[in-house]
Amino acid sequence: MSGARGLDEARLADGVPTSGEAKASSGETTQSRARAVAYVDTDAIAHNCGRLLAELDGAVLCAVVKADGYGHGAARCAHAALGAGAGWLAVATVDEAQELREAGIEAPILIMGALSGEDELERAIELRADIVVWHERSVALAGEAAARMSARVRVHVKLDTGMGRLGTRDEAEASRAVAAAYAHPAVQPIGVMTHFATADIREDDGFYARQLGAFVAWAGRVKAEHPELIAHAANSAALLRDPDNARLDMARCGIAVYGLDPFGEDAYAHDLRPALELRSYLAEVKPCRVGESTGYGRRYIAARDTHLGVLPIGYGDGWRRALSNNADVLIDGARLPLVGTVSMDNVAVDLGPDPRALELCGAEAVLIGSSGAQRIAAEELAGRMDTINYEITCGLSARVPRVDRSSISSPGSYGGAFVKGQR
Repeated sequence: MSGARGLDEARLADGVPTSGEAKASSGETTQSRARAVAYVDTDAIAHNCGRLLAELDGAVLCAVVKADGYGHGAARCAHAALGAGAGWLAVATVDEAQELREAGIEAPILIMGALSGEDELERAIELRADIVVWHERSVALAGEAAARMSARVRVHVKLDTGMGRLGTRDEAEASRAVAAAYAHPAVQPIGVMTHFATADIREDDGFYARQLGAFVAWAGRVKAEHPELIAHAANSAALLRDPDNARLDMARCGIAVYGLDPFGEDAYAHDLRPALELRSYLAEVKPCRVGESTGYGRRYIAARDTHLGVLPIGYGDGWRRALSNNADVLIDGARLPLVGTVSMDNVAVDLGPDPRALELCGAEAVLIGSSGAQRIAAEELAGRMDTINYEITCGLSARVPRVDRSSISSPGSYGGAFVKGQR
């Protein structure tokens, strides 16, 4: 946390304008602000896909766009990834696959999650989505459903090499599932797959290497008989740490597509560009005297005369309560501390004692992203809460509009920038 530096003290230290200069240059008013908005840079998505394709060296990139594109907007990100050279998309649910088809996407879609009952299986087949199977029974059920629909179902057989979730740990059972898929006239075998448990942990006692070795050995035997099958295992972390061994025929990359570091450190160290910025504004600025407080529970009590700015964003927007007294915000390039308890709809920032802080009502506040020379990354917020960067962007709620940065002239206003159906 940046402590209790005043606004102009922070500006002078960081080489950015004073409050009066900033207000005069911005020309923004409170009325032009969104209470909270996430700007999504599809050019960054394209750049990140290009970065991953360079590591793939001719193998296929499957862009994972589950969980509403990790909070960035699934359809928007899917179009950007495909435009940049991705060949496949992956989701977790049938509903997510349907959203992509309704957005006009015709690329192959892999549903990686479990299908809940016959209805979801039939919907997946209608959507021409690939599904995951791992034993003969699931192959038979899929084939029977497809036959009833006079269709074929595309399947990928999953070997559990150590994740301990979906898939079979038994190589013989997985091989029988492959054979059953080839034997059923309504089933089209497409690939074999696994998923890594520790690819993002560099010191994992060799567990990642053992998983990869087990899968490569089994997949090699299967592909010796069926060379047309696609073998895929790598996630973002595996591809970036071990491209020569992990790329296989296809890699399923999620977090890196959005410019977030799979190792939870620094995206720019991997030439990844964060695609999302979260911004709000100062809806109120007021003096706060020594001993006065802000927020539920009085978790912040002023130790000096200062000024408080109120941002109309809170845990109802996905700005987590764990960030109470535990985050910074950028205002005109100055890094300032958020103070007090994060409530459902508001949080406060300590602007310091300079009375010119009162002039900042309506000024933009950056919670994730850059302002001047300062940057707040999702990785920083994840570290403060002892979680992962995935949770930061996935946790942004539906009431935060996602706005395509390419559709606006500046991030300070958002009139007409919303893309219907692409949160």
